[in-house]
Amino acid sequence: MRVPLDPKAVEETIFDALLAARDKYGDKEILEDQDRKPLTYTGLIRAAFVLGRKIAGLTEMSERVGVLLPSSMGVVVTFYGLHAHGRIPVMLNFTSGERNVKAALLAAGVRKVLTAKRFIQQAKLEELIGHIESVAEVVWLDDVRKTIGLPDKLYGLMAGMMPKRFRTKTEPSAPGVVLFTSGSFGAPKGVVLSQWNLVANCRQVAQHIELKPEWVMFNPLPTFHCFGLTGGVLLPLLQGMKAFQYPSPLHAKQIVELLPQVKASILFATDTFLNQYARVAGPDDFSTLEFVVAGAERVRDETHHLFNTRFHGLKLLEGYGATEAAPVVAVNHPDRNRPGTVGQILPGMEWRLDRVDGIDEGGRLYLRGPNVMEGYLSADDPLAIEPLVDGWHDTGDIVDVDDEGYVSILGRVKRFAKIGGEMVSLTAVEGLASAVWPEARHAVVSIPDSRKGEKLVLVTDRKDADVSRLAEWARSHGAPELAVPKKIMRVGEVPVLGTGKTDYVAIQQMVELDKAA
Repeated sequence: MRVPLDPKAVEETIFDALLAARDKYGDKEILEDQDRKPLTYTGLIRAAFVLGRKIAGLTEMSERVGVLLPSSMGVVVTFYGLHAHGRIPVMLNFTSGERNVKAALLAAGVRKVLTAKRFIQQAKLEELIGHIESVAEVVWLDDVRKTIGLPDKLYGLMAGMMPKRFRTKTEPSAPGVVLFTSGSFGAPKGVVLSQWNLVANCRQVAQHIELKPEWVMFNPLPTFHCFGLTGGVLLPLLQGMKAFQYPSPLHAKQIVELLPQVKASILFATDTFLNQYARVAGPDDFSTLEFVVAGAERVRDETHHLFNTRFHGLKLLEGYGATEAAPVVAVNHPDRNRPGTVGQILPGMEWRLDRVDGIDEGGRLYLRGPNVMEGYLSADDPLAIEPLVDGWHDTGDIVDVDDEGYVSILGRVKRFAKIGGEMVSLTAVEGLASAVWPEARHAVVSIPDSRKGEKLVLVTDRKDADVSRLAEWARSHGAPELAVPKKIMRVGEVPVLGTGKTDYVAIQQMVELDKAA
């Protein structure tokens, strides 16, 4: 049964939703990063107006402007500064490599990219900047800030007092952001989310789980990832919670030490990173957390086990999302947490399951709702959008939904192999490997096979992994023989994307090169 969205959740633009949050929760500290100089709502609004006006002087109304920055107060101010003056942020994935970044710029029609010298130097991205400069102009925010004088500060002061007079009026249906899918299964696609898509998703999450304004959200995920942008920035700001931004999810030791210092209440991350944090955390490092939310990839049994045994009482809630859905589709509830599922679908969303030939359980998930994108960027025209048919988005995921609405992810349509006429879920095969070697990381891909159509290859960082152990476990647990990979490729490290998701494109290439050799 579909739960309707609260009728009080009126359609709003991103900037007006921020102003409404200030009115509702008061002018409290709302944003902080590792520099530990927090901003209040008014401080954020003023900073956005001042910086945004400077950027507006370099750009045109409704122009798509590239943003190449880590999770920080700076990226949040820049994001809202663009919105205050009617520009559209295009969040760029600086971990995706030169080819993908340039492709993103061309696909979105970006002419200017905003970044910061300190970040580029620390992240050693000078070479990437050189490639970007071949297709777009790089604007250094450090230099822009040096030009801010007394008139700009007075403007910010006035704008902070009368923001609706100073901000550029836009519509909730206007573009809110351009993001790119992770590219874990192929070339990234440009996703255009409206302002209401993003705000609506925040409203849906807040209707599903009660979020208290005194809580602190700790966000280590990048804002080029929709999970980091919506969950780690917009959701806390619109719900009166302080949003603490940390520039890299890779710094496990620093992050777990910071959590109790900043009194973090909620931690957002992917399974890959949460597994690392749980391994290095002491008994008290997670003491201030109300719960932890995992998304973007399946949570391994070993990660659940780590949290259950080391941090008693701390709930690890698994959720499910898609960039195209802004991104949260379903998430478990602290009081109704069912490990092994991704929880129930959020209020206001319609869903349907279409049968897939050869797959008996579940179906292909289609979604429609206020958080679902308008469409993908057209490959032929940067300003054109390929609209969805009747508003339905094909997730490409095979899922099952039980009688109480709990969703189980069975795999992606692309992540099934046909072996001897039978459809085998590669995700399920990865689960088999994880059951045998829970501490290791595994990925399964398929390659053509002249006898059975396709052959499974397990890529793992487990040094002593062998087929006989897998076959033995499968026999003793009733798993089909077809689900046992006939080849194992042992690697020092299983490739992952900057978001922590498994990089299946790189893995497929590794396996095919190995086969050719």
